[in-house]
Amino acid sequence: MKVILLKDIEDLGKKGEIKKVADGYARNFLIPKQMAILATESEIIKAEGQKKIDAEKAEKELALFQGIASQIDGLELEISVKINEEGNLFGAVTDSQIVEKLKESLSFIETIPKDFEIKKEQIKLTEPIKEIGEYEVTIEFPHSLESKIKVIVIEEK
Repeated sequence: MKVILLKDIEDLGKKGEIKKVADGYARNFLIPKQMAILATESEIIKAEGQKKIDAEKAEKELALFQGIASQIDGLELEISVKINEEGNLFGAVTDSQIVEKLKESLSFIETIPKDFEIKKEQIKLTEPIKEIGEYEVTIEFPHSLESKIKVIVIEEK
């Protein structure tokens, strides 16, 4: 039986693909769980149209993220922190602090959409920042894009 997948299914295929599966697997599992639909001519035409729409959307999204990643790449953020008498930080500079500083900096870049947001999960620290100095931090974007920024940790006055 031929079905059109409505979701990505491990070891079977991706959303929108047409697959030939056992009749029982389709009738008893895939179709009742709304993971697939029967591949009729009209459904195949709809699926192909949806693939085109999804491809165009992905292309626009990729262009947007490429532009944002290139504008953020090389950005320098200065984070001031409290230190003790020995010159050590109280705690560590976190990805949340980096995101907050980044939001402040991005608000001045007019070509980045106002609703664009960087989440702390996108910030990749090689090691916790526990000392004053300069650190390279990677920001990951969808479509396997990334930017590197410099975080400069200074003493709070």
